[in-house]
Parts: sequence; structure tokens; C-alpha cells
Amino acid sequence: MYRSPGVLFLKVCVICICGLSLAVFATSVLASCKGCLCPEDPCGLCPLPAMQDNPAKPGEHDLCARIKEKVPPTSAQPGSNEYFPILDKAIMICVNEGGDVIRNKQRNSEFPSSFYCKPPSLIKKN
Repeated sequence: MYRSPGVLFLKVCVICICGLSLAVFATSVLASCKGCLCPEDPCGLCPLPAMQDNPAKPGEHDLCARIKEKVPPTSAQPGSNEYFPILDKAIMICVNEGGDVIRNKQRNSEFPSSFYCKPPSLIKKN
């Protein structure tokens, strides 16, 4: 089947415009990210509970270390019967130490956990 060069050119232009639009949208979303679950972890969050396969971040807040002392990093899989009591204890320690628990509904490679503790020194007071 023969296609005219104009149709092919039009298809290429549409694909390029869509790709460029997507890139601009993604860049604007990342640039306008507000809150704690943004690239480079602006709030110094601690995953709840700490997992054995995730190493500690450099410059980790003292609260993160205290949570790990009381609730050692686990290998229990999220959703398993062993996981929930450990999660509950880590959340309790975070809150008792003045931290704020943040639920992460959109997990990604930078924030793989479902829950994080925001250390108290980083909580904004109104």
C-alpha cells in the first residue's frame, strides 16, 4: 500500500509533539512537587518499618535511629501476618517521639514504603 510523504510527515509531527508535551508535563510536575514525598527527600523521612534490604541514608535523623533500635529492620513482606505488628510498633514509636506518620499511596523507587515517619524537628508549626 502506498502512503504519501505528507501523511508520514504528519504522523511523525504528531508523535514528536506528544512526546515533547509529555516531557514538559513531567518536568513541570517534578519542579512543582511540594511536600515530603518529593525527589531528594526534603523532609528526611524514615520508612516504617525499616527493611533489612534498605541501607540507612547518610545524615539520617536521630528519630530514625531510635525507631530502628526499638524495631529492628525486618525482612517480613508487606501484607504478611508478621509485617503488621512490626509496622504498628514502628508507627507507635514515631508518634510517641513527636514524629508525624505520612502514608505513601504512590510508591516509587525513591519511596518504596507505604508509611514514613517525618521527624519532629522538620514538622512545621502553624
